[in-house]
Amino acid sequence: MIICQMKKQFKKALSSRFKRRISDQRLVKAAVLLPLFYKDGQYHILFTRRSNEVMHHKGQISFPGGAKHDDDASLLDTALRESCEEIGLQAEDVEILGELDDAPTSTSNFVISPFVGFIPYPYDFRISRGEIDEIFDVPVSALLRDTNLKQEHHDIGGQIFTTYTYECGGRVIWGATAGILHQFLEIWKAVSGAQN
Repeated sequence: MIICQMKKQFKKALSSRFKRRISDQRLVKAAVLLPLFYKDGQYHILFTRRSNEVMHHKGQISFPGGAKHDDDASLLDTALRESCEEIGLQAEDVEILGELDDAPTSTSNFVISPFVGFIPYPYDFRISRGEIDEIFDVPVSALLRDTNLKQEHHDIGGQIFTTYTYECGGRVIWGATAGILHQFLEIWKAVSGAQN
């Protein structure tokens, strides 16, 4: 009952906000899935560590996802297809709660459309070893701790940009993944009152 209520509130919060879209033809369209699940009395987020064999973002912590293919009907289809290819997560097992803002990457010229999805736990993940070295999860409560977040402000051409870095259990989450995660957590705090 508590899980259903939280999902409903979060879905409402995502659907009632204005999604910032980036329409730049120079950027490659991509999509990721932020997988959320409930275990041991807490909400957790699933992450992947990319292998050193992939073309982009080698060894980085990310969400399952990748570039849009011509035969993907939508960016949601991209996120679900890539999640299936990378970690064996079947589309029918994902309850989409909504979208977050588009996130550009600074080094690889992608614009990422993130989708938040609730998934079952436990789950029989099947990792594609050519693309993913490992999957792991972090409790939302740990990510909400100020001690695990580092913010930096950068002045680029007179505009101030903020970047985020999360460190949990010796793992460092940075770049576009950290930006997407930060937005998710800000909405989560607003919906849940920062409860895990």
